[in-house]
Amino acid sequence: MLALKIIILLAFAWGLMFKRVNPRKWTVTMFIMLVLYSLAPGDCFVLALIFWIIFIVAALFANVKPLRIVLFSAPFLKRFQKILPPMSATEREAIESGDVWWEGDLFAGRPDWKKLHSIPQPRLTPEEQAFLNNEVETLCSMVSDWNVMYERHDLSPEVWQYLKDNRFLGMVIAKQYGGHGFSAFLHSCVIAKIATRSLSLAVNTMVPNSLGPGELLFHYGTEEQKNYYLPRLARGEEIPCFALTGVDAGSDAGAMTDMGYVCKGEYQGKEVIGMRISWNKRYITLAPIATVLGLAFKLFDPEHLLGDKVELGITVCLLPTSHPGVEVGARHFPVGLAFMNGPTRGQDVFVPLEWIIGGPKMIGRGWRMLMECLSIGRGISLPALGTAAGMLNFRMAGAYSRLRKQFKVSIGEFEGIEAVLARIGAYTYILEACRRMTAGAVDLKVKPAVASAIAKYHCSEMSRQVCNDSMDIHSGRGVQLGPRNYVAQGYFAIPVAITVEGANILTRNLIVFGQGAIRCHPFVLKEMQAAGENNLAEFDTLLTSHIGFAVSNVVRTFSFGLTNARFAHSPLSPALAAYYRQLTRMSSALAMTADFAMLMLGGALKRKESLSARLGDVLSALYLASTVLKYHADQNSPPEDLPYVQWALDKCLWDMQAAFLDFFANFTPRGVSWILKRIIFPFGLSYQKPSDQLSHQVAKHMMQHSELRNRLTYLCYIGDASQPVGRMEDALVKMLAAEPIEKKIRTAISEKKLTRTTDFVKQIEQALNAHVIDVAEATVLRDYEAARVDSLLVDEFQSMPEKHFA
Repeated sequence: MLALKIIILLAFAWGLMFKRVNPRKWTVTMFIMLVLYSLAPGDCFVLALIFWIIFIVAALFANVKPLRIVLFSAPFLKRFQKILPPMSATEREAIESGDVWWEGDLFAGRPDWKKLHSIPQPRLTPEEQAFLNNEVETLCSMVSDWNVMYERHDLSPEVWQYLKDNRFLGMVIAKQYGGHGFSAFLHSCVIAKIATRSLSLAVNTMVPNSLGPGELLFHYGTEEQKNYYLPRLARGEEIPCFALTGVDAGSDAGAMTDMGYVCKGEYQGKEVIGMRISWNKRYITLAPIATVLGLAFKLFDPEHLLGDKVELGITVCLLPTSHPGVEVGARHFPVGLAFMNGPTRGQDVFVPLEWIIGGPKMIGRGWRMLMECLSIGRGISLPALGTAAGMLNFRMAGAYSRLRKQFKVSIGEFEGIEAVLARIGAYTYILEACRRMTAGAVDLKVKPAVASAIAKYHCSEMSRQVCNDSMDIHSGRGVQLGPRNYVAQGYFAIPVAITVEGANILTRNLIVFGQGAIRCHPFVLKEMQAAGENNLAEFDTLLTSHIGFAVSNVVRTFSFGLTNARFAHSPLSPALAAYYRQLTRMSSALAMTADFAMLMLGGALKRKESLSARLGDVLSALYLASTVLKYHADQNSPPEDLPYVQWALDKCLWDMQAAFLDFFANFTPRGVSWILKRIIFPFGLSYQKPSDQLSHQVAKHMMQHSELRNRLTYLCYIGDASQPVGRMEDALVKMLAAEPIEKKIRTAISEKKLTRTTDFVKQIEQALNAHVIDVAEATVLRDYEAARVDSLLVDEFQSMPEKHFA
């Protein structure tokens, strides 16, 4: 009887902590349970006394605020203030910029899957769809990537003019200023489609619509600046560039050596207060042809012309490149691409204060402006480029694996090729899911700082793997350059996507968890703010809630580990319910582990980049898995998608498990590490890599026409049979039509009606003469074989192409 009473009491306490009930409800409920426990027969007085003491101490701590502040919160505040990581002004602005979105739910340990599926899916308006189907299609047809890269090293004048005339450089500028006013989702679709044709064209197009003067002007500019510049930018009369990166300052804006000094000078024949700016920037896209320059610099006021402060902070201004002293025009030579990129310099260039974006009131607010706009760019442009690589290689690797034969069978039937094909296919599914959900967030007026960093990092890394895999499959067909080659340029250009807007090493090691842990955690940022203000009452309230949150996460995570999350909530999706439950389990585990890491390491966690990056990997995998589930549901959960979805989710869960294990292998104290590991994985490893059977299903599907293949690669520019991609598609279509006829020949050979020959054309004639096939069928086979051989050919040159600048 006593044992049963104890089990019931502890189970009740455990359940209350699992459910995260508030302190008052917990106190009342446990008081009633202890009374019932004490009144029930079969009691042990000593044990009951221990339970009551524990309850009274916990109840006093949870409910008597003055006592808790004196005995606990005040001493802890002093310790907390000591272990807070040192934070520069630019770091603080970076952390506080943007919004917390779905990634916040994942970090908090209790993802609400109904909330995920209630997020509106992005859709194109009829006007946007028409633009994609017509203007974008026409633009792609005007470009030869071989011509851009190896003959002209630039877009043709006709393409540049088409971009301007059709306002491609002003897609996101509002209609009231002469732009299209298109959504972020359409912007993402346009860049992805163009990138499947020419990455150089895509980069030249995306920059004016992403981080650049247009974006900054629209959000922060004065009405006068908007009315003058935005219509000119929309019409392509002005070509913008934005200069942030210097020789010694890229991601570390605090190290920026580009300086401006408030002074008096002459402008338009009058003496005005302005700034004398010196800068030396590099890697600036569109700088060689820019007519207007956005410039970030540190501003100082040594003469106190504007007030008492000397150091005014990072400021952003906009100036014509024709302004005296502004230097642009030289070009860099980006690896694998031919987009316009180069340096810009200036020495003691006088600029009036009115040229600051937003006017003088925005002095010193440049870094926050940039961080908020940068998160938008990360969430649109770079995921679009990564998805383009996925779509193109999904379609082409699948077709090539079907068309290319070795040992008389398509190479896609070999398990080694299947495994690589499956990775391309599943990664493309993840890429498209992530692209849609993240770009869609921007259209919901969300600035998803952490989600966009996850999207930038993982979309570029997955596209790197996809391009490597596709090159392996194409082998010699991929390494021979020429107009026929549709693989190599993406392979060459991957370092650009990896590098821009924060190199991936930095993004993974500092941003995803470094920013995510503070922004996404329900309490940490608020606790830091309260500690910074020395607000003890507020700090106490937050700390109490944080403790309850942490205790609940320990209980929830261990419960999920013991039961394999069988009782975790999941939407009514029988095929995927187990995945929802496991993601809830991993979300709870991340919340628990992050709290222990921050508690044990404090400010040192900032320097433990390898540890924090592994927790960032868990958050990233949770986010990517969520986008997959969201995309599948948004498509009305087609059964055809299930192998892709399951492969992707198995990979995400495996990656989370690997990240946790690597974290625990390197986290100290070792005793705490051992306990945390056993709480999350009490019975050892829980997840396996995607199975060979799943890989077989995905790969087989990629080598045939289907609704999913077309849907998942709908932004891939194909063109006609004279184009690189169109040629391969034409051959695949003819192959699928020819296969039933080929089967007749194989049957006839097995029945000894025909003799086998390695010359397929002769085999067709033999089958025709033996009346195994008719004339029409022979024509189908000949057309197919000619198209197949043509699709496998590579370019030949009498003399090597010259690379030159136009």
